[in-house]
Amino acid sequence: MKTVISTSKAPAAIGPYSQAIKVGNLLYTSGQIPIDPATGNIVSGDIKEQTRQALSNIKAILEEAGLTMNNVVKTTVFLTNMEDFTEMNSIYAEFFSEPFPTRSAVAVRTLPKGVLVEIEAIGAAE
Repeated sequence: MKTVISTSKAPAAIGPYSQAIKVGNLLYTSGQIPIDPATGNIVSGDIKEQTRQALSNIKAILEEAGLTMNNVVKTTVFLTNMEDFTEMNSIYAEFFSEPFPTRSAVAVRTLPKGVLVEIEAIGAAE
């Protein structure tokens, strides 16, 4: 059975999808872009600021489900410019500690609302 997870501390879904779905002990988040949930606006700034907001949104969703960033087992990072990888990675490292989750990072042509990064995560309750 699947359970919808939703919080006002992350951007509301703007289409036919959920912020996250919990199935058993696994939580699957939708891709999070750097929208400030308080304003509904894209955060201004570079890849570092956008990465920080996307990961903060994931953190809020995890917390709503009773999880933390330590419960994340897999992430996927979508970048519009792979030259941003090193700067994205520096902020990413602030949110995770060892053992780090597995990760894929892929370059894409464009992302919603013209953002530089989108991140999705899978968390596991222990």
